[in-house]
Amino acid sequence: MSEQSFEQMLNESFKTIHTGEVVSGTVLDVKEDQIILNIGYKSDGVITRNEYTNNNSLDLRTVVQIGDELEAKVMKVNDGDGQVSLSYRRLAADRGNKRLEEAFNNHEVLKAKVVQVLNGGLSVLVDEARVFIPASLVSDSYERDLNKYADQEIEFVITEFNPRRRRIIGDRKQLMQAAKAEMQKELFSRIKVGDVVEGTVKNVTNFGAFVDLGGADGLLHISEMSWGRIENPKKVLKSGDRVRVFIKEISGTKIALSLKFPDQNPWIDAAEKYAQGKIVRGRVARMTDFGAFIELEPGVDALLHVSQIARKHIDKPSDVLEIGDEIEAEIVEFNAEDRKISLSMKALENMQGDEVVYEDAAPQDEQ
Repeated sequence: MSEQSFEQMLNESFKTIHTGEVVSGTVLDVKEDQIILNIGYKSDGVITRNEYTNNNSLDLRTVVQIGDELEAKVMKVNDGDGQVSLSYRRLAADRGNKRLEEAFNNHEVLKAKVVQVLNGGLSVLVDEARVFIPASLVSDSYERDLNKYADQEIEFVITEFNPRRRRIIGDRKQLMQAAKAEMQKELFSRIKVGDVVEGTVKNVTNFGAFVDLGGADGLLHISEMSWGRIENPKKVLKSGDRVRVFIKEISGTKIALSLKFPDQNPWIDAAEKYAQGKIVRGRVARMTDFGAFIELEPGVDALLHVSQIARKHIDKPSDVLEIGDEIEAEIVEFNAEDRKISLSMKALENMQGDEVVYEDAAPQDEQ
């Protein structure tokens, strides 16, 4: 037997392989950035780090051991160094694409880890196959910063599958909308006007706050935040606060909420507390040219007419009073039906027989 025929027979004893073929082999050696495989061919196979993973900092010795069995895709039968160039990553991506195609055809919900936050959305990895989720499809509401999703596992569906054009699009928004629709249906099936419920403040505006009731948002208008006067809702509530409210009105899918619980209505016993002739103390809440409105307690305001501030003539309340001043006055009128109370400081002067001097009042002519 000639040497040439022996070499020929030796070569023929090894299996033949082709580019694109999937081969399996045993790990002979592992370096930080390279894996050597015995694939039963005349040359060993080599998998570089870039062909094993998308993670350029991964030390291959931490994930592969000598003796491990691996499958890989043949990229080149001869890489120029006499070895077979293999790719573990591309085989995984091929299988991932097949998995994604099945999920796309079956409308299956997938769960995968976010591997990259991009300017326009999120990139997730399914068996080394990348799926792009545009920012507009990440949530059912606008989110300025997507960084909170980094390294998080999220659920989504595939809405477009075109691997040849590298367009595999995921959608998380529709899952959230479907879940919320189900929660909304359940919520409206059990709530009614008058119910007391708990919720989380979602957003605070100048006119009120939106409260997440777990299925739908309810509006807590500024006028319903307290029996007293609220100037700025943002000084009362903030996003994330838990609140106990009652349902004032339901109109279709709109829910009006209130913190003005009927049993806490300050007018319930107002007739007794603010009967005509009683002396009360209050705080100047706001002023007009014709008088000042005095807050006796949250939800109960009384009018101190400019003519009832003092025995002497006063042009307008702001000449002698300031917002926040505390005053003492007599109740001269109480109207329960219209919820109106009238006060008089002048009456107290008459009772005491003393003249009250205000710092800002115009000086009287000397006798």
